[in-house]
Amino acid sequence: MEPIIWIPVILAGMSTWLYVLSTNIPELAANSTLKGELKFPTSLEDIKSVSDLLMMYKDEHFLYVLVLFCSAYIYKQTFAIPGSVFMNLLAGALFGVWKSFPLVCFLTATGATCCYNLSKYFGKQYVIRYFPEKVKFMQEKVENNYDSLFFFLLFLRFFPMSPNWFLNVSSPILNIPVHMFFFSVFIGLMPYNFICVQTGSMLSQISSMEDVFTSGTLLKLAAIALVALVPSFIMKKLKNNKLKAV
Repeated sequence: MEPIIWIPVILAGMSTWLYVLSTNIPELAANSTLKGELKFPTSLEDIKSVSDLLMMYKDEHFLYVLVLFCSAYIYKQTFAIPGSVFMNLLAGALFGVWKSFPLVCFLTATGATCCYNLSKYFGKQYVIRYFPEKVKFMQEKVENNYDSLFFFLLFLRFFPMSPNWFLNVSSPILNIPVHMFFFSVFIGLMPYNFICVQTGSMLSQISSMEDVFTSGTLLKLAAIALVALVPSFIMKKLKNNKLKAV
């Protein structure tokens, strides 16, 4: 049996879990009126609607809201479903900055690691088959930066234009250790996650998604990414000096 067949099986299992969670909503106080529906937010209006709904539950059923949010977040990350920005904004609106920030950092790294493992055990050959040039390009970059691999991975995560989904599915092919992968995601996406949850905590003041990532914000993220390359540059320089000395 082809290993890839397990991916839809896992998808079905996780989808069933989310369905069970979302259809077994605990009861609220008798005087509460429900508005909106539970769904993955895909717009600013959706975020506000889902946030209003879950805020009604949070006071009485905090654990339920937390489990539902974590399950939905990991689901999206595991299967590389676009829209992490919406989930981060929702986290900021629901839990505030200082609770949601470490939470989404952990969930991002956990979900990305699940995606890593799906690729490693069930989809590696298909990634190589359908993205040979991208895999080859990344392999060369990893080999060139092997002595400072962690800092290179941080750079890729810090940089706002990096295709995170491809980094997740290609990392096991590039022989990046899973522990290094996890912490590079956890740390590398901290700036992005913080910006999102901070903005989400002021959800009522946002009029469009352009308020989340302004040109200035993107430049700051790019600058942080460049800083992450400094240790890599220094280590390469030291290595070259040692080779010349020999």
